Amino acid sequence: MSKSNHSEAQIIGALKQLEGGRTAEDVARECGVSKHTIYAWKAKYGGLEVSEAQELKQLRDENARLKRLVADLSLNKEMLKFVISKNGLSSQI
Repeated sequence: MSKSNHSEAQIIGALKQLEGGRTAEDVARECGVSKHTIYAWKAKYGGLEVSEAQELKQLRDENARLKRLVADLSLNKEMLKFVISKNGLSSQI
């Protein structure tokens, strides 16, 4: 997924305009994105305030970091198990 050139505040502002009665095409043209992007933003950020959207982004980033950490630790564990079984140390432990 590509990184957005728009901040959460800009996205929420665009969605507020959409809720205010402007058409998706007009808002999209003003923001420099396609109307499909506006609908994707609405699905992702619809009904959120700026602070909530920023918190959501922080939580998603933290979740991704933790998932990478768990994957790395799981891989390390499997490599250690393999080395122990390969060297025959498992019978001595």
